[in-house]
Amino acid sequence: MPKITFIARMTVKPGRDREFIGYCRELEQYVRTHEPEVLAYEFFRLREPNRYAVIESFEDEAGEHRHMTSSKLAELGPKIAGCLDGTWEREYFDPLT
Repeated sequence: MPKITFIARMTVKPGRDREFIGYCRELEQYVRTHEPEVLAYEFFRLREPNRYAVIESFEDEAGEHRHMTSSKLAELGPKIAGCLDGTWEREYFDPLT
């Protein structure tokens, strides 16, 4: 299975930035500590107001599945989603062949 990499862009509700960033930092730390097979996992502030993105990269589909079904994401995912104005938009990147 090929590597899976994507960026997800999202808009945070006004006044919820600090809360959102706290959840994101907690999730980043968890992934670094408990999911060593994850190739990249980092949130960024975009230059537009209230806009953020996360870049995620996994060795394969199984790695993405393990992350997406982790207990930590189940705990923090709804809290992160509660800070969003709408949902996120994913854009996948495929390796050059």
